[in-house]
Parts: sequence; C-alpha cells; structure tokens
Amino acid sequence: MIFNSLDFAVFLPIVFLLYWFVTNRKLKLQNILIVLASYIFYGLWDWRFLSLIIFSTTVDYFVGQRLGKEENKVKRKFLLWASILVNLGFLGFFKYYNFFIDNLITAFSFFGQPINPQGLNIILPVGISFYTFQTLSYTIDVYKKKIEPCKDLLSFSAFVCFFPQLVAGPIERATNLLPQFYKNRKFEYHKAVDGMRQILWGLFKKIVIADNAASFANDIFNNSVDYSGSTLVLGAFFFTFQIYCDFSGYSDIAIGTSRLFGFNLKQNFNFPYFSRDIAEFWRRWHISLSTWFRDYLYIPLGGSRGSIWKKVRNIFIIFLVSGFWHGSNWTFLAWGFLNALYFLPLMLLKINRVNTDVVAEGRVLPSLVEFTNIIITFCLTVFAWIFFRADSITHALLYIQSIFNYSLFEMPKVFPKSVIIMILLFVIVEWLQRSKQYALELNNKTPKIVRWSFYFVIVMMILQFNGAQQEFIYFQF
Repeated sequence: MIFNSLDFAVFLPIVFLLYWFVTNRKLKLQNILIVLASYIFYGLWDWRFLSLIIFSTTVDYFVGQRLGKEENKVKRKFLLWASILVNLGFLGFFKYYNFFIDNLITAFSFFGQPINPQGLNIILPVGISFYTFQTLSYTIDVYKKKIEPCKDLLSFSAFVCFFPQLVAGPIERATNLLPQFYKNRKFEYHKAVDGMRQILWGLFKKIVIADNAASFANDIFNNSVDYSGSTLVLGAFFFTFQIYCDFSGYSDIAIGTSRLFGFNLKQNFNFPYFSRDIAEFWRRWHISLSTWFRDYLYIPLGGSRGSIWKKVRNIFIIFLVSGFWHGSNWTFLAWGFLNALYFLPLMLLKINRVNTDVVAEGRVLPSLVEFTNIIITFCLTVFAWIFFRADSITHALLYIQSIFNYSLFEMPKVFPKSVIIMILLFVIVEWLQRSKQYALELNNKTPKIVRWSFYFVIVMMILQFNGAQQEFIYFQF
C-alpha cells in the first residue's frame, strides 16, 4: 500500500477512527490495532514477506531479553552477533545475492576461468533495509546498555512494524520511538492538525513535484544518447528534485501520519539543498540514515580521531557503505565514493562543522558568499546524482561526457515550463520556511484566510497534476 493511493485514503480514516473511538484509553488494544493495521498495510503488497518482519521481531526481542540478563562478555557478544548476522544475512541474501554472483562470474571470466553459478529470481522485500536497521539499533543499544530491554513483545512488535514509517523510514531509534508505545496516548487536536498539514505538504512534494519531474528525468536518462548536453543537464536537475521531493515527501507523510496517532518521529530532511557545503548537506539529508551510520559505524571505527590515514579510511568506509546500502549496483558505490571525495577536504581542514546554523537566519536573502556556496554545493550534488540515477557506470560516464560538448550551449530539447515554474515556486516556499520542521508548518498567528487559501491552492495543484503517478523511489532500496 502506498501513501498516494486510494487504498491508503480509505485505510487511514478507518484505522484513525478505530484507534481513537474504539480502542481509546486502552493502551494494549491500541498497540494491538497498530500491529494488525501495520501487517495489513504491508501485507497488501505481499503477505509472504510478513514472515521476515515477524521473524526479525522475534529474534531481536529475545536477544534483547537475554542481553538484559547476561553479564558474561563472551556470551553478550555472541548474542549481539547472532542478531547482526540474522538481520544482515536476510538483507544480504535478498538484496545482494545476485549482485555478488554476477560480479563473481565477471571476475572469473576476466582471468580466463569461466564459471556458471546460478542466480536466483529473488523479489526484494519492500522496506527490508529500513526495518532491519531499526531493529539492529535496538539490539546494539541494549548491548551497550544505553536502553533497557523491552519486556513487552506487543510494544516491541509495534515499534518494528509501525506502518507510517515501515517501508521507507525514517529509521527510528528505540530510544525515541519504543517508549512511546509504553505510554497512554491522548488525542491532541493541534497535533493532529499539524500532522494533516505535513501530510498535505508531503503529498504536494510527491505528486506535484516529484512525479512530474520524474516523467522528464526518466525520459532523458533512458534516452540520453538522443539529447543535447543542455537537455542532459536539465535531466539531472529534474532527478535532483525528483529524489528529494519523493523521499522527503514520503517522510513528511510518515511523520504527519504518526502525529495523527499521537507519536512523534524525528525530522528526516532539513532543507538539504540550501546547504553551504557537503558536510552540511549530509547533516540535512536522510538524517535518520546518516546519523545511524555515524553512531553505529563511523564512531566505533574511530570517527575523526587518530591518524590522518584512519580519518580518511573511516570517511570512505561510511560513504561507500552508505552507497551500497542503497542498492546492488556499482553506481551507488560510485555515488558514495564521490561524496567521500567531496567531504574529505572539509574534514582534513577541520571545517566540516562550520555551517551548523540556519543559512541567512533572520534575513530574507543570503549574502553573496552564502549564495555562492549554496550554488557550488548544489552543483556538486547534482553531479553526484547522475551516478545514482544511471543504469551503470558506463551509462553515467557517457551521460557526463555527452554534457560537456558544444551542445551544452544549445536550447534544451525538453523544456517543460510548467514543471520548472512549479519547482522554482517550491524552492521559494522552502526558502522562506527553512527554519521550520517542514515548509507548510504554520502557526495561529498566520491569518486564517491566508492559511486556508494556501491549503486550497495546494489541494487544487495536487488534483490538477496527479496524472504522472510514480512509485516511491526508496521502495526499491
């Protein structure tokens, strides 16, 4: 089930009404409803893969229980690695088995020793990359004694399969989300209204911006040999906004939906395209994943401590792993490698934490230096997205090669004015609201007629531009 579907438009009000009017003030019943609703939500895609979620939930729940009682260091490490191997084993099999087989065949053939192992017709379970990391963070935190093990299997099951963020995040930590399943939740009108606003903005980003940009990005990337350099630049530009509005739109809908049920999820995107350097970009892009890698991989490896060699090694490890997390294609590793190259000078010069505030805070316009830095960072990001979107490394290199020729200065062959205008208006709104949690976050000081006029315009645009429906990009990760 996807958020921008008729199924979800029917599903959400039913669950909402049952949650607040049937199970209200009965914590156990509310949690049961969340688990059942989440299994239905996921099962409508493919019921068979519910067994993976249930198995992962069961393993990590009982591992957490044992870790809470076990003091022997060797046994504790064994339990931790049992959880890691089970979870990453499933993830590796479904996501990377054929990738490794294909590259093994290529490697042996290169050395004149052809082999013929059989690949498998494997379906990648939706959301496996997200709920796997969510349950792993719980086990690791229990192992490190940062949190107490959960004693309620129902609450833990609800934490793992919570439907708003089950298939594409945000990747929540047990320290934030799990305790919310222990407490009675009361309906708060202002929180529900804020949730509806964020859902509306997420739908706008997905349907109006991402899906329409995707139509042109897909055409240009899929037929790149037929287009001029200027058109290819425009294709990369469209994909840049497609992936941002698609993924951050999903996160907005997930966070807003959670607020309808009394839950608070953490911000996952913080206006990343207004970043003044790549380090700031990664503090603002897919925050739940980047902080996951920081806390559970980068810092344990030594982080920015130690020799220069170790610092460089750790940067490349975290970005390459981040790239590989996105999918079984060398293009994702190239994308990660490129971002590591971007990040490295900032870290070595110790200026990677210079830009931690809101850009041009308290001002309408940025300074010339800020504007220049934003444009440079944005261009570097667009360039890296070419590798992310391309079908192969060869495709990416040919795409880039085709940009840098005389045709770069021609008028683009594809120039949808309406989509470009919508993107520019979207950027203006995001800029004006860049200090907020999301761009449609308003308060009661805003005149009611202004608020409702804005809502009306957004709804009309969603209805007007909903013909290019595309699946959420991160469903494939």
